Amino acid sequence: MLQVHGLTLHYGHSQILNGIDLTAQKGQVTCVMGPNGVGKTSLIRAISGRHNRSGGQVTLDGEALGVLPAHQLARKGIALVPQGREIFPLLTVRENLETGLSALPKSDRGDLDEMFDLFPVLRDMQGRRGGDLSGGQQQQLAIARALLTRPRLLLMDEPTEGIQPNIIQMIGQVIARLRDEGRMAIVLVEQYFDFAYDLGDCFAVLRRGEVVISGTKSELTRDRLLKSVSV
Repeated sequence: MLQVHGLTLHYGHSQILNGIDLTAQKGQVTCVMGPNGVGKTSLIRAISGRHNRSGGQVTLDGEALGVLPAHQLARKGIALVPQGREIFPLLTVRENLETGLSALPKSDRGDLDEMFDLFPVLRDMQGRRGGDLSGGQQQQLAIARALLTRPRLLLMDEPTEGIQPNIIQMIGQVIARLRDEGRMAIVLVEQYFDFAYDLGDCFAVLRRGEVVISGTKSELTRDRLLKSVSV
């Protein structure tokens, strides 16, 4: 389980996040929602170690995580599927996947064949360069690369952005499968409301760097959530 308490974040002299509290349970999808520019990606970057938080505490499965760089947090079980995918365009699909394997000892690494079962297109394109893939194929590659670290916490930042509808549906099925397996907590940042609402178990809505609404799907009506994320 992930617990975030009182998290603050600054970019230079500008405060971006103001005392964020967030909980994500294993076997559930926690959706972070809100309009553009409210701090959703900054929150993900702070949890994953891509940007050092200014204050607050992050705990994973009872272990308090210090202000650590991303590669150390990856070893502790935090995996990120970043906005924009960030695959290596000149490396092949297989080489991109192997970069995910490098974060952990061999005994803790995932199996490439498992990823190919989840994303069959990647098996067929192992020798193709990442930059030659479509946006949807790159997104599948980015998710598979993260899953190879066998994370306890999977952070996903806008996985449907710029993706064709049939791939969005397939990615949703993969997220649902991962949730139902119950081995990890999933935090999903997503602008596509129906996608997030269908998958989400819990929700946190951000405005101006603060959580203004949070709760489970049973506690928050669809109309209330939709109104809260509308500009």
